[in-house]
Amino acid sequence: MEIERINENTIKFYISYIDIEERGFDREEIWYNRERGEELFWEMLDEVHQEDEFVPEGPLWIQIQALDKGLEILVTKAQISKDGNKLELPIPEDKLKDLPIDAKMEEFLDQQFQIKSYDTTVDQFEFILAFKEFEDILELAKTQQLENVETKLYHYESKYYVYLHFPEELYDEDKIEDALSLPLEYGFESNFTIHRLKEYGKEIIDENVFSTIEQYFN
Repeated sequence: MEIERINENTIKFYISYIDIEERGFDREEIWYNRERGEELFWEMLDEVHQEDEFVPEGPLWIQIQALDKGLEILVTKAQISKDGNKLELPIPEDKLKDLPIDAKMEEFLDQQFQIKSYDTTVDQFEFILAFKEFEDILELAKTQQLENVETKLYHYESKYYVYLHFPEELYDEDKIEDALSLPLEYGFESNFTIHRLKEYGKEIIDENVFSTIEQYFN
C-alpha cells in the first residue's frame, strides 16, 4: 500500500486489488459485506497510523476513487469552526478536484460504514493497544502492572488488543504518557474503539489483563 501525506490533516493512500486479495479479502465482498468492508478499511487506516503517525480523530471525510487496478483513498480530519457548528475541510481545492468521489463507493460509505462524517472522537482516558503476537503481551506482563487501570483483552483478525481506561481522578496527561511508554515498546496504538472490539472481537480476559496473564503464564 502506498501512502502520501498531503498535510497535517489529510492523507492519501493507494491499495491495489492484488494487495486487497493478498490480505484475505475478495474484491467483490468489500462492496457488499459490511463487516468485511469495515475490516479492510480499518486495517488500512491502522497501517497508515503506524507508518505515518496519522491519528484519525474527530469527524472524518472520506473520498475514494475506484481505479482499474485498485482504490485511491483520501482521508481528511474535518475542522469545526469557532461557533462549534460548521465543519470545514482543511484541504486545497485542487486536491479535491484530483479525487472525484466514486458514486458507488460514496453510497457504500453512507449506507454501510457511515464514515463520511463519522465522529471518531473517543474518551481521552481510553486507549486501545494492538499486539501482533500474544508473546509480546506475555513479555509486557512480566514488567507491567498498571495500578487502578481498567483493562480488557480481545482477539480480532489475528491480532490482540488491550483496552485501557485510566481513572480521571488518578491520572493526568503526563502520568498516562508515562504509563503507556512501556506498553508501546511491545505494541502500537490502534484507532479501534472498545465498541468495535465488543461487536466483532472475542473477549479473552475481562479485567486485570496483565496480572491475570502473569498469574497463569508465570
